[in-house]
Amino acid sequence: MDFVWAFIIGGAICVLGQLLIDVGKLTPAHTMSTLVVLGAIADGIWWGGKSLYDRFVEFAGAGATVPITSFGNSLTHGALQELHKDGWIGIITGIFEVTSAGVSAAIIFSFLAALVARPRG
Repeated sequence: MDFVWAFIIGGAICVLGQLLIDVGKLTPAHTMSTLVVLGAIADGIWWGGKSLYDRFVEFAGAGATVPITSFGNSLTHGALQELHKDGWIGIITGIFEVTSAGVSAAIIFSFLAALVARPRG
């Protein structure tokens, strides 16, 4: 049943993104930014000792951790974690600490893909 909920929730996030593009007439960049901000806001809302996004992840699993909304969640989560640990400077260091592996992987794999693939033109 975990796989079913992950599929449904992940698909619903994708549908929301597609609706923002088709109905809302947003560009893909605006849609991506909107979804990142929604994930960040959901991580900033606390309810019963956990963030709203943490509860969402417990329910949806990979359906909540794979889409772009999880990146916003990671940014906010890291910033808030380090804020409590190191003070105001932790806001900046926390953002980079939690998301640096994902950003680094994206850069490395994009570079490798560029070496292998031939552009059409």
